This record gives sequence, C-alpha cells and structure tokens, in this order.
Amino acid sequence: MVFSLVFPGQGSQSVGMMQAYGDLPEIRATFDEASAVLGQDLWHLVTQGPETELALTVNTQPVMLVAGVAVFRAWQASAGRLPACLAGHSLGEYTALVAAGSLAFADAVRLTRYRAEIMQQAVPAGVGGMAAILGLGDEDVRAACLEAAAGEVLEPANFNSPGQVVIAGHRSAIERGVEAAKARGAKRAIPLAMSVPSHCSLLKPAARLLQHYLETVPLQAPTIPVIHNATVSEASTPGAIREALVQQLYSPVRWVETIQAMAARGVTHVAECGPGKVLAPLVKRIQEGMQGLALNDAAALASARDALV
Repeated sequence: MVFSLVFPGQGSQSVGMMQAYGDLPEIRATFDEASAVLGQDLWHLVTQGPETELALTVNTQPVMLVAGVAVFRAWQASAGRLPACLAGHSLGEYTALVAAGSLAFADAVRLTRYRAEIMQQAVPAGVGGMAAILGLGDEDVRAACLEAAAGEVLEPANFNSPGQVVIAGHRSAIERGVEAAKARGAKRAIPLAMSVPSHCSLLKPAARLLQHYLETVPLQAPTIPVIHNATVSEASTPGAIREALVQQLYSPVRWVETIQAMAARGVTHVAECGPGKVLAPLVKRIQEGMQGLALNDAAALASARDALV
C-alpha cells in the first residue's frame, strides 16, 4: 500500500480544533515550542479563542502550520510509516516542507507569520476578495473571470476538485465574477469571508518581499518528495524550493493535478494530516479508486496507523 500525507491550509481552523487529539503529548509540546518562538500563547488561542482572533490571517497561518506539524509528530510517534510523498494546500505546503526536513520548525513559524503580514499589507482589508464557484468547468471559470475583470484583477486561485474552483481578485470584480459564473451555469457561486485574495496577481508585491526574506532562511533538500502547488513538481534544491514558494503566493493552487500526480506515483491512499476534514473528501472526487483519510483525531490516527501497512 502506497500512501501520501497532505496538509491543510487556512479555512480548517476553529477554536477547540486540537481537543480531539486528547492528551497526545506531541500536540501540546509542538504548540508550546511555537509559542516560545512567537512570544504568543498559541495553545490558549486554539483552545479558548476568541474565534475572531484565531481568524486573523496573521494568527491563522502560523496556527495551521503548528497544528499540521503537531499531528505529523504524533503520527511519527505512533510508529506511523513515512509516506511516499507530501503536499500541502496553500499554506499547508510550508507544513509539508517541515515534515520533509527542508525547513526547520522554528523558521517555519516565523516565516508563516511574516507571510501573513505581507499578504495583508499588499491588499488592505476591503480591497480584495475570494469566491467559491461550484458546478462549473475550469475553462468556464476562466472565461467568467476574463469577462468580469473589467480592467481589475480576477483570476482562478484554487483548483480544488472538478467543479470546485475558487477565484480571487478585487472585491468589485469578485461580485461581477459571481454573477458571470451563475450566468454560465454554476450551481452556486459564494463569496468567501477572506480578507486577503490569495493566489492571484494582487500578491506579486508581497511575493517580492517574500523572496528577499526567504534568502535569509536556511533550507535543505527534502528527505521525502514534496509536490508543490504552483508547479505540480518536486523542488530538490534550496533555490528551487524558494522559487516555488514565491511563485505559489500569486499562482493558483493546482490541487486536482497534485492528487493526480500522486496517483501517477502509485499512491492509493491520501491522508489529511491536521485538524478538520477539508482535503480528504476531495480525493475520490479527483481520482477514481483513490481513498482519502482524515487524521483529525486520536482515534483516526490509530486507525490509519493500523490500516496503512
């Protein structure tokens, strides 16, 4: 049996999300380690909230990184096998790089906090937005974006599964894009509560800042292959990893192709490593015959450990 691990990004966070892992020591220890790095009590944030504070991009990004690493460490401690490959959805790509040994955990905590800050600075609150387009083909979504842009930025941002694409850009263009998608036959077109329009060209100024910051961050060749969002390929050198992370900031998340690339490597099971259950259900919608598992509580970790042998 060949399996991969994938890591969720923003959108999976909620107050109390780590309680399902009970008293697994790796969970709290990982949060304590990250809290010391940032000088902020992340454990209190994820257990007590408030939800509005957790939802702030500058908090959500490091918190979701820490959550994914914590679950990965719990997986390792339970004698779980190492996967054939790794990937992470958007922010989750940073978690995958930590799991692969490319990026030190403390460096990743600081990096994701910085990434969140420059993303928010690049597009002030109220200027940008995102929307989920359901039940419409990729080419029709692209056409709707071109039609509705009207001189502003409006682009596909996440190709999550067949018939589920997220678009991003200027807020007024998002409103036009929602109507254009409905006119083309979308079953639903829903504006999302996101203050930053991720994975579109509005973030190119932030990408330049990220590039400079990454030059100061030590990186290593991965010990487990990581399939990157923007290129759907591996990056095996520090320079290539930096380039992939910079490109990812303003390029769409090609999740459908990522899962297909795993299937081409012989992967039969994809385990979502972190709280929530966002990525696992997408697997069978993307690749027939492939199974998705969610390691979203202590029991699921134990079950997957026994199943993935």
